[in-house]
Amino acid sequence: MSVQRLDHIGIAVNNLDKAIALYRDVLGLKLEGTHVLRERGVRVAFFSIGGGARVELLEPIDAGSTVAKFLSSRGEGIHHLALRVNDIVEVLEEFKKKGLTLINEKPEAGAEGRKIAFVHPKSMNGVLIELCEEP
Repeated sequence: MSVQRLDHIGIAVNNLDKAIALYRDVLGLKLEGTHVLRERGVRVAFFSIGGGARVELLEPIDAGSTVAKFLSSRGEGIHHLALRVNDIVEVLEEFKKKGLTLINEKPEAGAEGRKIAFVHPKSMNGVLIELCEEP
């Protein structure tokens, strides 16, 4: 398998602007930027935390988005762990052969031009895993 490293930890929040202030002003993390992903129904912000890993804050902009549903059922908190991979198609095929339940059988477009796909939490001890491939 070609997992390179932890890419980021995704955290669902109700108010992105307030969360940005907390992570930037209280924790002192460097805000890399914000993005609107209309097709996913979210607004996101990325922070550097050192070692190449990042924190991604996710605020729903669509009541039907998966992040909005997560917040409704679980409240704010860790939404997913994202792993950087070399070849996302290869990893998805490998995971499927190993019997994991995939949310995405093919990569989709993510923030910053990345290819992404998700592995269902029921296959990963209750943790939603995102796979990321750099453009």
